[in-house]
Amino acid sequence: MPQIDDLSRSLTALDENSTLIAVIEMSQSSWLVAGIIPGVERHPVKKLEASETQLLALLSRWRDAGAKAGRTITRIAVAFEAGRDGFWLARWLRARGIEAHVIHATSIAVSREHRRAKTDRLDAVLLKRAFLGWLRGERGHCSMAAIPSREEEDARRPSREREALVGERTRIGNRIKSALARLGIRGFKPGLRKAAEQLAELRTPEGTALPPNTLAELRRAMARLRFINDQIREIEAARLERLAQHPEHGSHPMVLLLARVIGVGIETADLLVQEVLSRRLRDRRAVARYGGLTGSPEESGARRREKGLARAGNARVRRGMLQLAWRFLMFQKDSALAQWYRARTVDQRGATRKTMIVALARKLLMALWRLATLGEIPRGVVLRPAPAP
Repeated sequence: MPQIDDLSRSLTALDENSTLIAVIEMSQSSWLVAGIIPGVERHPVKKLEASETQLLALLSRWRDAGAKAGRTITRIAVAFEAGRDGFWLARWLRARGIEAHVIHATSIAVSREHRRAKTDRLDAVLLKRAFLGWLRGERGHCSMAAIPSREEEDARRPSREREALVGERTRIGNRIKSALARLGIRGFKPGLRKAAEQLAELRTPEGTALPPNTLAELRRAMARLRFINDQIREIEAARLERLAQHPEHGSHPMVLLLARVIGVGIETADLLVQEVLSRRLRDRRAVARYGGLTGSPEESGARRREKGLARAGNARVRRGMLQLAWRFLMFQKDSALAQWYRARTVDQRGATRKTMIVALARKLLMALWRLATLGEIPRGVVLRPAPAP
């Protein structure tokens, strides 16, 4: 498989005499821009409103300042940390001929002092130092995030919205059960189709009906529950319609291929493809790291211990893969991965099973990555028949 740039260093040679460098410390109300202008000894710092037009005007002024100092600016490189504002600014700058990069915030080294000074100006200095090292091609200064297109970002919205709605449905259901438990009523299932009609028939252990305020609250909660269920069904129906109408569009072939694996549904396949498998990750280690399924060892002198999962990757992928790993053991019992898991959990200890299910999830993610990118079917895995053309 061809090696892919991991964005840990710049592959373009840096000419400091013709490159204007700027970093942005962003907040909701203002942006602090720090720059390095060729030919200008001082390093300017300017605080702006959170406005892309003011930023563009500032970069133009700095470019003119470099020209007055006798330098010809042929390259403008701008960087800022990934955060609340996402990637829109990077796309906006690139559309106007400015080289824009988004830095992984966790890749910036900070002081380990117990009480260190922290201001926007100091953070901008750290960003500028790390970005300058990255532009020089040195590894270890910082890592850049891959900037997705608007279409790629939009493709992730249905799965993420559905996840939020499912979580809200669970919270409402738990509140309904809690309200009934305070009255001594247990066993009520708010997810049933006729659950709303059964509220008026419920009786407390004393044989009385539900109090009027509680009954009204529960009816409103059931109405919200029905509305959320309708929205979830709408998202699922729209996804199936898109896959049926445009099976060859974008990442749809990957989704349909993964959904052929028995035990993997459309929702799981769409989640994995949009969040991790469609990304141009360097190798299997990068895939496991992004999925949040790598360990975090601690080793110092004679002390060696494992602190568990690093949790530095995509939490959605991690949760989805752990759930899929348990489901995979049920539906793909004869696969090589399932046999590998059973061979290492013969003692049936809970701690062993919990540890090894994470290892199985990591191996399964690697196998699905090879299936989606190379078409390599994991050994022993059964696929559903391909749909008729």
